[in-house]
Amino acid sequence: MDRLPKIALPTVVVIILVFILISKSAINIGAGEAGVLWKRFSGGVVTDEPPLGEGFHLVAPWNRVYIYEVRRQEVFEKMKVLSSNGLDIQLDASAWYMPKYGELGQLHQQIGEGYLDRILLPTIRSAARSVVGRYTPEQLYSSKRDAIQAEIFEETKKIVEDQHIVLDEILVRDVTLPPTIKEAIERKLKQEQESLEYEFRLVTAEKEAERQRIEAQGKADANKILSASLTDKILQDKGIEATLKLSQSPNAKVVVVGSGDDGLPLILGNN
Repeated sequence: MDRLPKIALPTVVVIILVFILISKSAINIGAGEAGVLWKRFSGGVVTDEPPLGEGFHLVAPWNRVYIYEVRRQEVFEKMKVLSSNGLDIQLDASAWYMPKYGELGQLHQQIGEGYLDRILLPTIRSAARSVVGRYTPEQLYSSKRDAIQAEIFEETKKIVEDQHIVLDEILVRDVTLPPTIKEAIERKLKQEQESLEYEFRLVTAEKEAERQRIEAQGKADANKILSASLTDKILQDKGIEATLKLSQSPNAKVVVVGSGDDGLPLILGNN
């Protein structure tokens, strides 16, 4: 069996160095990610070019690539805040955010990879304390939840939009009050609901009574008009018409003409 050819030591060293250089130069950026290039010998962070997109990239081994997730992300935060009257309130909220893709270089240069803890979360906490401090516990518990959420979002967005961050939404998921305050508010709301229900029944009864009065007044007015229009002559004519119709009935009867009051016929039946 022939011997394998010998490889010179310098060749082996070169092969190893090439392999190391390639492994150090190969950068793979995954789905939903982007890379910021940092050049060691020519200016540091690259801010005047788009970030490196998804896929395989070769960079000089003395340079470095910082990889950021550029998809929408969600962060949850529990905060202790004070209401307008100084009561402790626990606020559970979440935020939807992402870095601005075209400004990823500036974000890395000015803030860094920890931009969530350095910028976004402190801003959300500050905005939440400012907004919640304008409302009473009762408003926080019932009617103002949507308004509070919108105000926290607007105040946070005004700050972070200049920090190369996109803020899509802030959601207030829960507002926890001290148990005694919560119970007092629930009792008050129940009493208000019962009062509104009682007032509704009173209004309904008054409307029904008014309807009956109007109906009775209408009947009285109709009877008054009818009575005023009936004369003795009309009554006699009506009585005669009724007598003629009754006289045509097969039932046994006796009709005495002129025997009733006002000369109207008197009808005597066999019953």
